[in-house]
Amino acid sequence: MMRRILHPLLIVLAFVASAIAWPRLPDQVPVHWNLQGEVDRYGSRFEGAILMPALMAIIWILLRTLPKVDPKRANYARMESTYEFVITLTLASLLAIHAVVLAATLGYDVRIDMVVPLLVGVMLMAIGNVIPRAKPNWWFGVRTPWTLTNERVWVRTHRVAGYALMFAGLVFVAAAFLPAAPVRLVLIALAILAALFPIVYSYVAWRQETSAR
Repeated sequence: MMRRILHPLLIVLAFVASAIAWPRLPDQVPVHWNLQGEVDRYGSRFEGAILMPALMAIIWILLRTLPKVDPKRANYARMESTYEFVITLTLASLLAIHAVVLAATLGYDVRIDMVVPLLVGVMLMAIGNVIPRAKPNWWFGVRTPWTLTNERVWVRTHRVAGYALMFAGLVFVAAAFLPAAPVRLVLIALAILAALFPIVYSYVAWRQETSAR
């Protein structure tokens, strides 16, 4: 029950932070930074203040609604704590990023190029720690034709996904502390490849499982 209250509270906090910052926000606010931490795109005050809280609300509604139309919805009861943890982690991470962006916009000395990769890295490692507990479903986890048609493939793939996401998270954390943009770019590309690896592995596992019959 507490988790169900916490999720809308995190969204409300994002809107409250925007409301507090609104009078001090310029008409054009930074909304994107490059790998050097330099602003490379500006948006309206509305975009800078409202977009992230609105995104949080949409994500929360989707994550609450989609399980109800999932043909495998009974499995959500088997992984309730894991699913709730991922929702909490996602909303908390977006709230933290929103707070950091608002702080930078208001002139506080915030290293966006360091803080955001660090937050993403921690989030990926946390998800990697719990993703092996996910049960077959159509919305959460590594959902490929091969994992959705074979439960053993699902289990094997999500075990590998846990390691892959942990590795990707560590790479993002390392990238946060490296000043050279080209090195950061290579590391982030490596992290993305690691996060995508379980998709490829799911096919390999499926071939192994089906050929063993």
